[in-house]
Amino acid sequence: MSAPFDALVLAGSRPGPDPVAEYAGVAHKALIEVEGQTLLARVISALDEAGAARIGVSTNAPQVITLLATLKTRATLEHLAAQPGPSLSALIGAQELGTPLLITTCDHALLEASWVRYFVDAAPAQADIAVMLSPQAAVEAAAPGVRRTYLRFADGAFSGCNLFLLQRPQALNALRFWSRMEALRKTPWKVAMAIGPVTLVAYALRLLSLEGMLRRIGAKAGVTAAAVRSPFGLAAVDVDKPSDLDLVRRLTA
Repeated sequence: MSAPFDALVLAGSRPGPDPVAEYAGVAHKALIEVEGQTLLARVISALDEAGAARIGVSTNAPQVITLLATLKTRATLEHLAAQPGPSLSALIGAQELGTPLLITTCDHALLEASWVRYFVDAAPAQADIAVMLSPQAAVEAAAPGVRRTYLRFADGAFSGCNLFLLQRPQALNALRFWSRMEALRKTPWKVAMAIGPVTLVAYALRLLSLEGMLRRIGAKAGVTAAAVRSPFGLAAVDVDKPSDLDLVRRLTA
């Protein structure tokens, strides 16, 4: 295993009701149970087993904070106040926890320690930030019929795995860039200008490889970014909607 790392779990809430939490009959998505264990507990257990030394959970939900206090781990558990939006929560959390830092989300219901270890070990040492993505073929082989969002490049289609590794302080520039993009989301033309029209056209025409796109976006953000291609198709499955929860419960039953 590589050098010890800390981890940050994003467990904030967007304004308004969460359809998945409502579907499951709980106050917050992190409290949804799968096979008798909450999503938050499942994620923290995987990170703990993978060797995280410290795990921060970013949330403002009282029930989630109460749950966090009951969990027993080898890692040190910390509560961090969630910020308006996931990008700012990630940035503030990273500033507090430092690097190297692995970031994931509380709805990564199927997360396994082996996936985390694979990601941490496979991340290129020269990259400030690494992201894990699963090829479409791996996702569909692991969960036939599952509907995921795919990013399509010259070398294939990939789905994000909600796993990010900040390897050095410079990586926080990527979170600052993400925060700026999130603030501009209601004005798509400004997002396009920030990313670069030429890059967007090249992506639309599938002229860029996955690594090529990351190099361009990384340059805009002021970081060296790299991808880790996951052989684990289920790593791309999280609980974004009720049908995802149904799928996760079928897979774990």
